[in-house]
Parts: sequence; structure tokens; C-alpha cells
Amino acid sequence: MRLRFPQILGYLIIFAAVGTSACSEGTPAQAAGDRGGTGTPAVPVATATVEQKAMPLALGVIGTAEAYSNVAVRSQITGSLTSVNFKEGDDVTKGQVLFTLDRRPLEGALQQAEATLQRDTAQLAQAKSTAARFQDLQSRGIATKEQADVSRTSAAALEATLQSDRAAVENAKVQLQYATITSPISGRTGALIVDEGNLVRANDTTPLVIINQVAPIYVSFGIPEGRLPELRRYLEQGTVRVEATPPGETTASNGRITFIDNAVDATTGQIRVKAAFPNVDRRLWPGQFANVTVTLRTDPTAIVVPSAAIQTGQQGNYVFVLKPDMTVEQRTVTVQRQVADTTVVENGLKPDEMVVTDGQLRLVPGTRVTIKAGPGAESSPKVEP
Repeated sequence: MRLRFPQILGYLIIFAAVGTSACSEGTPAQAAGDRGGTGTPAVPVATATVEQKAMPLALGVIGTAEAYSNVAVRSQITGSLTSVNFKEGDDVTKGQVLFTLDRRPLEGALQQAEATLQRDTAQLAQAKSTAARFQDLQSRGIATKEQADVSRTSAAALEATLQSDRAAVENAKVQLQYATITSPISGRTGALIVDEGNLVRANDTTPLVIINQVAPIYVSFGIPEGRLPELRRYLEQGTVRVEATPPGETTASNGRITFIDNAVDATTGQIRVKAAFPNVDRRLWPGQFANVTVTLRTDPTAIVVPSAAIQTGQQGNYVFVLKPDMTVEQRTVTVQRQVADTTVVENGLKPDEMVVTDGQLRLVPGTRVTIKAGPGAESSPKVEP
């Protein structure tokens, strides 16, 4: 049968429409894959694996470094400052000579005291001889008892004078020693307050220099009063470790707690604690702030997830757990503590489970998801048939 031209044209139009529809829809399997097999597009998410590892139970606070000991060096005598034997900022050792004062007036005073001692020593010898002679004369009835008593009294008075002279000599020697000012501790000197050539006075309120002992060094900080029983308990167990990190640095210095104050500050609700650090490398400096971490103990079997996985709802904290069929389950969890960008979960999760860390806003229980591709992304789990 011969087909007319209008009939042929109609068949061609029908075949073209069917072909276009087939190309736009694709295969059923492909369409189902793009929609997660449910007709709804799968949600791209980032995931992380639940881990079980050792995690510290720690307190993070801000502390202040303090000199282990601090001495304001002052003169104990009045005199002219003749020499300064260090430079500002020098490290000095205990007993090192720092300043010298004019010794001449003190040496003269010592010589005078020694001469007085020698004179009174001679006079005492004569007084004792006289007293002995009068005692002999009294025994023979030649001298009176009054004369013997006077001689003995004179000798006793001179003996007391001699003791005073000896004390004056010792005092003059001490004053002469004060003309040389030595460092009472090992430490680092600050700014020189009085220069050579100035007149310094005994016990002046202005010190000559201030010395701080910086190795070892203290770091002082406060902890909430509610954590005090816990801190004391772990101190008794010997598990407490203290680390201090200066601002801008990543390497921490290790120390130990040496002092807990005897009262809680009522205005802040905190109690003051001090820790000592060897500070051999001088990384901590008096007056400097430091980030202090007090590790009370270490939990060897803690369940941890990235903090980004933890969500908060009306019923508390929860996470989205990735199931083997590539759908998610909303699960309530109990958060124990957070350490940096990691959260320790007390219950609700098991090791090796996978949780969603990004894309939670588009998820509800049962949502089908796909794993985002990118550096550090978790590999997609195998889908169960």
C-alpha cells in the first residue's frame, strides 16, 4: 500500500517525539541513582569516623608568670657610689659584686674603734694591777676596805668599756663590708636606678636595682572553686600535670603545682594556684600571660568525634549517624567535655561509626546522602544490597 506524503510526515513527527522523551529521561536505574532511589535528590554531606582513644581530662585557664624570688637591692650605709660592676639586664649569680661605695670613711672609723679598744685594754690591765695591789694592802691592814673596793670597781668598769669597744670594732667591720654590695640571689637585673657617682643613703626607699629570679619561675592562675576537690583528689594520686604556653607559641613548658591558696576569693569564686617551672630556656617571663592547661588525668578509652558533628536541639545534643544503606539516623548523645575541636561523648556512639560533620541543616531521619568529594573526605561505605 502506498503512503501519502501527509501520512509519512505524521509518522516522522511521532517517532521524533518518542526519541526526545527517551533521551531526556534516561534509564530508570540512572534516574533512581540521581534521586537516591526514592525520587528525592541525595544530600551531599561530610562525614567523620567515631574514634576511641586516650583523651586528657584538663582545665584550661589563663595564668601570669611571676619571678621565683624578687629582691630590691638597697644600700645599708650612706656613702658615695664609686662603681657599678654589671650592665642593665645582666644575669648575675649569688654573691657577685654589684656596687662598691667609698670605703675611706668606713676604714677610718674602723681604725678609730680599734685604737680605742687598744687604749682601754691597756687601762684595764693597769686597773686590774691596782685592784690587786690594794687587795694585798687591805689584807695586811695598810689600805682601807674602801680603797680596795674603789680599785675593784674601776677595773670592772674598764672591763665593761672594753666589751663596748670590741662591739664598736665589730660594727665598724660590718659597716665596711656594707661598702661592697653583692647579689643576694642568682637572677636577672632590671633597670639601673642609681648611677655611679651618686650619693646613696642607708635604707633609702628607692632601690639601686631590682633582681628577679626567672629560672625557675612561678605561674599563678585561678581555678573555679567547684573544681578544687577534684584537683586535690588527683594531686594526692600524683596524676596532675601542668603545662604553660606563652602567647604566640605552640611548645608548652611542663611544671608542677607547688601552692594552693588557703581561701577562695569571694569576689571571683576562684582559688589561686601556683605552679613552678624550670624555665631553663627562659620562655616564660615575669609579668607575662600564659595559657595554662592543668591535666587532672587521662581517659584511655574515650569516645571522641569532631565537635562539628554535635548538634543541639530541644531534646539536647544529637548527631546524624550514617547507616550502611546511605541514609542517616538521628541519635541523642551525652557530651562529657570538649577539648579544642574534639568532643568526648559519654554515651550514644560506638567506635568506627560514621557521623555527619557538615550538611546537617538539610537532613532529617532517613534522608539519603552522598559523601562530598575532596581532600580529607571519608571514603563512602559500601551500600548493602
